[in-house]
Amino acid sequence: MSDAAASSDAASVLADWRADPGIYWKNHLILAAVFAVLAAAVLWAIGNPHVWTGPLAAILAVFVRAAYLRSEALAARWTLTRAQLSGPQGRLVPLSSVAEVKIVLGDVLVVTRAGDKHLIKYLADPEAARAAIERAAR
Repeated sequence: MSDAAASSDAASVLADWRADPGIYWKNHLILAAVFAVLAAAVLWAIGNPHVWTGPLAAILAVFVRAAYLRSEALAARWTLTRAQLSGPQGRLVPLSSVAEVKIVLGDVLVVTRAGDKHLIKYLADPEAARAAIERAAR
């Protein structure tokens, strides 16, 4: 890409979002707590005398998974330009195809007219991202 083309693309960037590490860990803490309670409830309901093993296993499983996927999840970058929303793994969403933008459990869900769904996760301010995408898609 030429320098002129690169500066033209950079000038049309309306917003750029990266995953927030604090939100990433907070979401996993909530997930671990929910699974810990569910695991204890199931073990208690079936009469297992070692109910404590369920929450321990749930917490360990969630945090091992979180540590393993951390670098990939936190490397995610979404860029909004005047023409499209581009994301990780080559995802491109033309703004003309955006049908709906909503917040689901603290993440931003972009739905296209074709029914494709793109989830922008671990944002520090999902409401600002939703508003920016809706403004740009008008």
